[in-house]
Amino acid sequence: MNISDFEIGEKIFIIAELSANHGHDIEIAKETIKAAKEAGADAIKIQTYTADTLTIDCSSEFFQINGGTLWDGRTLYDLYSEAYTPWEWQKELMEYANEIGLIFFSTPFDKTAVDFLSDLNVPAYKIASFEIVDIPLIEYTASKGKPLIISTGIASLAEIEEAISACDRMGNQEIILLKCTSSYPAKIEDANLRTIPNMKATFGVEVGLSDHTLGSTVPLVSVALGAKVIEKHFILNKSIGGADFGFSMDAAEFKLMVDSVREAEKALGKIDYSMTESKKKNRKMARSIFITKDIKKGELFTEENIRSIRPGDGLPPKYLNEIIGKTASKDIEKGTPMNWGFLGVSARKSDET
Repeated sequence: MNISDFEIGEKIFIIAELSANHGHDIEIAKETIKAAKEAGADAIKIQTYTADTLTIDCSSEFFQINGGTLWDGRTLYDLYSEAYTPWEWQKELMEYANEIGLIFFSTPFDKTAVDFLSDLNVPAYKIASFEIVDIPLIEYTASKGKPLIISTGIASLAEIEEAISACDRMGNQEIILLKCTSSYPAKIEDANLRTIPNMKATFGVEVGLSDHTLGSTVPLVSVALGAKVIEKHFILNKSIGGADFGFSMDAAEFKLMVDSVREAEKALGKIDYSMTESKKKNRKMARSIFITKDIKKGELFTEENIRSIRPGDGLPPKYLNEIIGKTASKDIEKGTPMNWGFLGVSARKSDET
């Protein structure tokens, strides 16, 4: 699967989530996109909604936020009015991101947002955790024929299956699921990253991580467990404030995470039991059988005159018991690596190097 010119699975796809971290200033938004590129992000993601496309302006108890979040005490309408990214910016932001070599896409929250982003020709769509239960929205988004990245933060196993089935009905199998903990910020102990390989095995799609914990620990562990996508909220400078700054990485933190992820990718490497040149070179320091006392022709090999020691120039230690009790075919000086010729036999093919 490709998102723009990025092949998912070739390396970790790292997304910087701009979200509300622009202070309603387009120049800050553009500076943030540039900083994300410099910090090593592969993509910048925004969100396409207005307060009116997400909710209604109502202050009844149903619309009050009161769940132990950073936003408790506010109404949904008030929060989204602060956090949204103006639609009139988005074409300019996409062009700027593409100009500096950053993939740009967004999360639509209703059909009008999907149509707007389709007109922009974004290379992918993100479905947010709280929208995974909106099957009509997923169907409509999937019908556009672009890859869908779906966060699973609030979903049950059955609801994840329903979301994938919705994409299948639209003939769209280009799906990436993101393990997500929908708390802001999230606790590390709630990450449950062992779900990542299980999710891949269960649904047969690529899996990644949408992370709201503080720091890089959870993203790095996710890489070891098979995550192919990492999404983190990104802010130019935490002094900007805003709805999401409390669980966003600044440029220095994000760069450290990216560098660590790239090192982790290198460390994972591939399954390899081959005898590399490095292994061959380092076998010099392995143990092998050496003559540890001068031996005369006809003398027996014993535990006193041959031993398994470093370096690795002699016969492998596995032959020690086989050699002990045999007769030396010639005089041998202390410090000589043992070989089959000292027994008067030719070398065994398995021990030739």
